[in-house]
Amino acid sequence: MITSTTPYVAEREIARTVGVVSGEAIIGAHIFRDLFAGITNIIGGRAGGYEKALREARDIALREMCDEAARLGADAVVGVDLDYEALGADNGMLMVTAAGTAVKLR
Repeated sequence: MITSTTPYVAEREIARTVGVVSGEAIIGAHIFRDLFAGITNIIGGRAGGYEKALREARDIALREMCDEAARLGADAVVGVDLDYEALGADNGMLMVTAAGTAVKLR
């Protein structure tokens, strides 16, 4: 599935809009990852555990969005937007939403 953050696909013409598609992923922030992220924040550096969790959630959300577009018969998803949120008690959950417009290409 072709995905693009722009409202078009380079060198391709959009024949028809199929509809809005989305995918979501919610991942719990693991207590040990929180602990090590806190230590990293104290001594400086990157919080690798959180980065890995966000990448994983993003990949899941994009895959779900593309799967929905494929079920609708789309060739591509344009105007893709990613949204990141912290949810739950003490922001213990990470949510990533991917949304875009499914289209048929010529």
